Amino acid sequence: MDELFAGRTNFNEEQWIDALLRSCGYEPTQFEERVKWHILCRMIPLVENNFNVCELGPRGTGKSHIYKEISPNSILISGGTTTVANLFYNLSSRSVGLVGLWDCVAFDEVAGIVFRGKDKDALQIMKDYMASGSFARGRDAISASASMVFIGNINQPVDTLVKTSHLLAPFPEAMIDSAFFDRFHAYIPGWEIPKMRPEFFTGQYGLIVDYFAEWVREMRKRNFSDAINKYFRLGRDLNQRDTIAVKHTVSGLLKLLYPNEQYDKEAVRRCLEYALETRRRVKEQLKKIGGMEFFDVHFSYIDLEKSEEKFITVPEQGGGGLIPDGPLNPGVLHTVATGSASHLGLYRIETQVTPGNGALKMSGFGSNAQAKEAVKVGFDYFKANSGHVSASIKALDHDYHLHVVELHNTGANTSMTLAAFVALCSAVLGKPIQQQMVVLGSMSLGGNIVPVENLAESLQVAADSGAKRILLPMASVRDIPTIPGELFAKFQTSFYADPRDAAFKALGVE
Repeated sequence: MDELFAGRTNFNEEQWIDALLRSCGYEPTQFEERVKWHILCRMIPLVENNFNVCELGPRGTGKSHIYKEISPNSILISGGTTTVANLFYNLSSRSVGLVGLWDCVAFDEVAGIVFRGKDKDALQIMKDYMASGSFARGRDAISASASMVFIGNINQPVDTLVKTSHLLAPFPEAMIDSAFFDRFHAYIPGWEIPKMRPEFFTGQYGLIVDYFAEWVREMRKRNFSDAINKYFRLGRDLNQRDTIAVKHTVSGLLKLLYPNEQYDKEAVRRCLEYALETRRRVKEQLKKIGGMEFFDVHFSYIDLEKSEEKFITVPEQGGGGLIPDGPLNPGVLHTVATGSASHLGLYRIETQVTPGNGALKMSGFGSNAQAKEAVKVGFDYFKANSGHVSASIKALDHDYHLHVVELHNTGANTSMTLAAFVALCSAVLGKPIQQQMVVLGSMSLGGNIVPVENLAESLQVAADSGAKRILLPMASVRDIPTIPGELFAKFQTSFYADPRDAAFKALGVE
């Protein structure tokens, strides 16, 4: 090791990264700086004990290469099928499974992960192991140090997934559990790594692969996770699990880049910013799966010397673009509600008005009779009460076509009564809803307002979708203390007392 540490002093950071990539068979001159860091992150499970990382991306980007070809201490489980006995502990032979035999256990094709037999507690054992490096089987408590790697393919464009679902969607339904994903220390954005081509493989020199494998294994005995404390403090949005994840990732990167521990403040900063981004990517998906429990995703760090706070973002989030900037057509309205899949989602109502005799046509509901019934109630209320909104409305002189678009694929919802009424008023008056507004709440046939369920989560969905204005029922005022202040401050908020008031406020009529 001393020989390697001494040799490391002859390289600067950039040259050493290139040497590491060549040791793994890559030609660094073909990659952008950011891609090199993603490849380095793939190596962290080889140098860091109990490091849990996930990489999802297109096919052919070399996701499994490092775990299969570079180290004899790493095993790749192809196809994802395994058993608790094979992976953790065999009760009949009293022998420890793969996590005790290997430094790194990688699951190829996460979509196919299946635990054979009656292993109903498999996910629970895996969560226990990923959190603490130990698990109980029978009478024994077993500790192991293998890192867990989850690799899989994303089949849709990432910008579509970010807007309509979450970036952990390729995992099997049985594993989509926020507590399981919360144990991931980092999420490598595989879509940023180009598909491998012949020129990406090197003909230059690096460390001999056996030597490289022994060196990274030896580095597992060391710990660099306190490197952050000397120069930086983590921001207030990071909980204990986030802090452990970030320190784990920084430690792994520093072991790879500065095995001799001769790093400076800027080197730690580069590793810290990358670690915060890869952990925030996990947290952003948890927010979509688990709601307000994971609200605090605004990761930052504070420079102890200058007392400056810097916030770290994830590039693929961008601005929520589901609710477009600028005026919409009359009769187009956005609302947030719980769909048939029991998840909150954003819905767009589009309405067309033609001369006729008061008929309503509906589309976009599939076969959901309850959702259609809710809209029908809103339409009946509109026919009976539209004259109170404007004397110029002659409801029975027109035919109406109301179409619903599920923007988050959450299934039809049954609480669109009020939203349908406001959209019909907007369409027949030819007046658009206020820009970037989301209308929340529902009502009964008699016009009684129903407060918003899950108000804080609904506002979070609206904010992530690009809303700048919110229209709330007065009945929901009592729930406002449950909303984090910084979330509530993102909107211009208006309140309505009854359906007619909601139509006026939505159209911007005072």
